[in-house]
Amino acid sequence: MQARYVRGLTIRPLRNGDTETVSAVFARLGSTSRQRRFCGAKPRLSDGDLAVLARVDETHHVLVAYVEGGSVPAGMARLVRDGATGEIAFEVADELQGQGIGSVLARELAADARAAGITRLVATVCGDNRPVVSLLGRLAQSIDVRWRDGEREFVLSLVEPLPSAP
Repeated sequence: MQARYVRGLTIRPLRNGDTETVSAVFARLGSTSRQRRFCGAKPRLSDGDLAVLARVDETHHVLVAYVEGGSVPAGMARLVRDGATGEIAFEVADELQGQGIGSVLARELAADARAAGITRLVATVCGDNRPVVSLLGRLAQSIDVRWRDGEREFVLSLVEPLPSAP
């Protein structure tokens, strides 16, 4: 898969085992972002965490976003496939949140999921994360929300591709 250029971002697939890129994104997340992403305190990633997060194969797909002209990753979007369902997760550097990077990554990841025959996405949302809940709503034709151990699990039926924002 080639790099894509969307709204001032370069989006490329993560190379299998690229723990440096995973570490670089993690380093740009503050404690609140880490808490929301990992549903608990996560001051550092273990070697095992890095191996899992840097895994890319037939069931694990990861996109990395770079701001135009930047050499440090701005964010990542991850899809883990299980049949026609894919579990998704996102990370965007704290200083770049609210600029549409997560939306672009979500849209591109959903397009990849649809192209792979995935019809449902599952996302676990920890804490009060309104921007992510809003983003998930834009991806879905319908949403089923379930509570599991104090966390919200969103099950999304994918909609047709969203038009690109101007």
